[in-house]
Amino acid sequence: MLRLVTRALVAAALAAGPRAGTASPPAQCVAPARPGGGFELTCALLRAALVRAGVVPGLRTTYLPGGVGAVAFETFVTQRPAEADTLVAFSSGSLLNIAQGKFGKYGVDDVRWVAAVGVDYGAVTVGAASPHRSLASLMAALRADPQKVTFGIGGTVGGQDWMKAALLARAAGVEPRALRYVSFEGGGDAQVALQAGHVDVVPGDLAESERGARDGRVRILAVLADHRLGGRYAAVPTAAEQGYPVAWPTIRGVYLGRKVSDRDHARWVATFDRLLASEEFARLREEHGLLPFASTGAALESHVENTVRDHAALARSLGLPMR
Repeated sequence: MLRLVTRALVAAALAAGPRAGTASPPAQCVAPARPGGGFELTCALLRAALVRAGVVPGLRTTYLPGGVGAVAFETFVTQRPAEADTLVAFSSGSLLNIAQGKFGKYGVDDVRWVAAVGVDYGAVTVGAASPHRSLASLMAALRADPQKVTFGIGGTVGGQDWMKAALLARAAGVEPRALRYVSFEGGGDAQVALQAGHVDVVPGDLAESERGARDGRVRILAVLADHRLGGRYAAVPTAAEQGYPVAWPTIRGVYLGRKVSDRDHARWVATFDRLLASEEFARLREEHGLLPFASTGAALESHVENTVRDHAALARSLGLPMR
């Protein structure tokens, strides 16, 4: 249960946090993909939270697409490793790619993990004009002919969106490698293609899909959670409820470059410890479509290590190559 802390108290508690008004270069959040996806959402949440709490006067979002996070990861290992006030967004999809060796020779020990700030869940989404109004209808079409259902995925085979589609297909008795897909750099591009009718279904994330669903541009058929979610998602059935027991939580958070000092790393961890316990952050997290999940510092490092191990085992079970 989150502690209720007033905004004023949070601002006071964070006075010793990152150098409010003095960060040089200015504090920034790097989204490792093109605009419109979950990485950008993470940065938008942190910008609102950190600025309103008085931690920094501003938080600029910059984009560093390529390899669904791989380019950014290598950049902050090899080229920009010591930027103390540059937070880089990551997700469970990033950890899945690390597990398969898609970030090259670099692994979980090559950056400094700071905080996980919320959890999203996979969502099976179709366009507003789609004939499918239930997951059962979509899965029936997939069983009839996998080549007639085009999936739009952020990343490539083995990536997070492909993994969701593969697990759904396997639950339906369809060989995952029979799926037809179109690859995009990130979830934002996949959502645009779905709304334009270029793909039939996007196994993306709930927070990404909910924007379009609210405007009537897409339809969410199922959420990939263990149980029916509450709040704004209460009307969305789970895949398990519809006979397909597939869950995919997507943790969202940030890391720092590998050569950021212990002092600066500890400064950010302490900042997020206080921020994540505040009522104001809980409100902002909900506004940005994320659900509660908080972990920082050593606890987050342990979570990352365990997730990478579990993802590696899952990838092997699906016959994916491990680099």
